[in-house]
Amino acid sequence: MDWTTLAGTALGALVGIGSTLLADRARWRRDLADRTRQERRQIYVTVLTKYRLAYEGMYAAAAGHAEGGTREASVREAFRASGCDEARETALICAPQEMSDVLENVYATLRDLQDVFSAGEPPLDSPELQERRFKHAKAVWAARAAIRRDLERAV
Repeated sequence: MDWTTLAGTALGALVGIGSTLLADRARWRRDLADRTRQERRQIYVTVLTKYRLAYEGMYAAAAGHAEGGTREASVREAFRASGCDEARETALICAPQEMSDVLENVYATLRDLQDVFSAGEPPLDSPELQERRFKHAKAVWAARAAIRRDLERAV
C-alpha cells in the first residue's frame, strides 16, 4: 500500500475541513456584526423618536394650558406618555459608553425643557426659551452624528 497517497488524501481532507471551518467562522462573525448594527440602529432610532415625541407632547401641553397647576401636570404626563424613559434605559444598557453619554446629554436638555414648559417661564415665544430649544436641537444633532459614527464603526 502506498502511504503517500493515503497521507495526501488525509492532508487534503484536513485542509478542506479547515478552510470550511474558517469560512463558516468568518460568515458567522459578519452575520453577528450585521445583527448588532441593526439592533443598535433600531435602539437609536427608537430613543431619538421617543425624545422627539416627548418634546412635541410637552410643547403642545404647555401651549394649550394657561394656568400653572394644570400646565405642569399636563406637561409631565406628556413626558411620561412619550415612552422616552423606557427607550433611554434600553439605550443606556445596550449602547457603548460614548453613545450613552451623548444620549444622556440629549435627555438632560429635554428635562430642562420639561421644567421650563411646566413652569411656563420663560414664555413660549421668548428668546430665552428659543435658546434652550436650540441647545436641545444641537444636542440632538450631535447625537445623530455620533450615531452615524458608531454605526459606521460597527461595519
